[in-house]
Parts: sequence; C-alpha cells; structure tokens
Amino acid sequence: MAIREVLRMGDVRLQQSAEPVSNFGNGELRELLQDMRDTMQASNGVGLAAPQIGVGLRVVIFGVQRNSRYPDADSVPETVLINPVITPLDDQLEEAWEGCLSLPGLRGLVPRFRNIRYRGYDEHGTPIDRTVSGFHARVVQHECDHLDGMLYPMRMTDMGRFGYTEELFPGREMQDD
Repeated sequence: MAIREVLRMGDVRLQQSAEPVSNFGNGELRELLQDMRDTMQASNGVGLAAPQIGVGLRVVIFGVQRNSRYPDADSVPETVLINPVITPLDDQLEEAWEGCLSLPGLRGLVPRFRNIRYRGYDEHGTPIDRTVSGFHARVVQHECDHLDGMLYPMRMTDMGRFGYTEELFPGREMQDD
C-alpha cells in the first residue's frame, strides 16, 4: 500500500498513549497493517508500532528470521499484536543494545525483563497468548513501549551507554530497529 514517514524522537505524537482497537478485520485496520509492514520492510526494521507512523492505536507488528544487526539473536515469528498486555514472569532483567527507527543512527544499552508473557489479538480478533524470553521478549517490550509514549532512552539507566552507532561500534554496519 504505502511506506509511511516514521516519526522521530521529539515529535509530540510519540509521547502520547495510544487508544485500544475496537473493530477488527475492517478495511481501515487492514490498510494500517499493510502500511506498517511496508514501512517496516523498507526500513529493514524488526518491529514497528502504529504511533511511530502517527496513528494513535494500540497496534504493533514485529518479526525477524535472520538479521545482520542481531547475528546471535533467535528468530521471532512475524506477529500482529493488537491491544497487548505484557506481564513479566520474574524480576530477571537483561541489558542489551537497542536501536529504533524513531532514533535513527543511535543505540543504547537498555535493561528489559528477560521472561514475559504477552497477550492480545491478531488482526482478526483471535486471541494471542505467548510466553517468551530473550530477544523475542525484548522486541515485544520495545514495540509496546511506543503504545505508552515511551522511547528506549527513557528506560536506560546509564546515559554513558547511549550514542551514535558508528561511534559505539566503529566499522560495524548496523541499521535502526
């Protein structure tokens, strides 16, 4: 359908809480999801939240098989997740480097829950209920943060571990998430 502009940090729309989706399977939702897929693919991202393209709905998409930016990461199934609820399964946190399409060229070391359960719905209103860990859990938490007006630097505990990708990882090709 269309590749949409990805909003960048500083745009007030990224700081707002998104509204729940109430109508599943309609043309407007299908069009939004196709635009999100097209935008994510064109940006070589692993996930995208509707607020990142200026749509204030609780919709995220994510998925990755193999990605040069995360060579050691497990694959994450292609997923549409609507009206998500995340529950940490324990207090175990894990720090890892993150990037974001809304913060092009930047990376930060972000603590996230290692083990989570997430629930929500797919585009047809079919329930989703998964227990995941590691990279999969990180991707879900990162994307769902966008639904509550959070960007990953807000989760960081050491701003000394935040900077431009080429400075942090000289000679290594990386793109934004």
